Amino acid sequence: MSSVQRTVRRPLTRRLAAVGVLASGALLLAACGSNDRTSGTHHESTSAPSAAKKSAANPAPGASNDADVTFAQSMIPHHEQAVEMAELAEGRASDTEIKTLAAAIEKAQGPEITTMRAWLKAWGAPASSAHGMPGMDHGSGGMDHGSGGMDHGSGGMDHGSGGKDGMSGMMSAKDMTDLKAAKGKGFDRKFAQMMIGHHNGAITMAKDEQRNGRNATAKKLAGDVIKNQTAEVAKMNKILDRL
Repeated sequence: MSSVQRTVRRPLTRRLAAVGVLASGALLLAACGSNDRTSGTHHESTSAPSAAKKSAANPAPGASNDADVTFAQSMIPHHEQAVEMAELAEGRASDTEIKTLAAAIEKAQGPEITTMRAWLKAWGAPASSAHGMPGMDHGSGGMDHGSGGMDHGSGGMDHGSGGKDGMSGMMSAKDMTDLKAAKGKGFDRKFAQMMIGHHNGAITMAKDEQRNGRNATAKKLAGDVIKNQTAEVAKMNKILDRL
């Protein structure tokens, strides 16, 4: 190789080396920028769970009063019994509408029980009243309906003044035993009759909450109970008409 050729090749080699260094630097800067953006996105995403956690810590924000507490304490066992009744439909009910209605009741009222328990915890109130489950007559081993409860003579529900301690529409231990023993069309009719009375009791309690309660979240749930269960009562009355 001539001296002229070596002279030409050396500057070319230096230029290529310089280009390689610049390219490496550009890739490094791009990588850093990408890491910075990724890091920033990560910080933003981690702040979301923190905000959600803070919101979840106060499920019923705002002021509350004794009526709100009583509503939750009473409605929890009321809902629990409705769910128990709805669960009995599986394997016993024969009417398609009864099966669909029972599933809807279970799906709606189960989460509401969890919601109301969270309210009571946030309010620093016990899950039940000082006298135990409202409406329970422990002396007789079941529910004391007062002038309410089932009117078996007429084959329907007597929607009088409701149960003891304001727990309106609760079924007695005998009512529940009779429902468990029923099957087919007999179960369908008994379920509709009992649930109509049960729903009407819940509606009465919800109206009391709307009149006397203070917490906006609790009053909204009361409004939902009135709307949804009134519609279900109308549906069950129609079912009874054709059974």
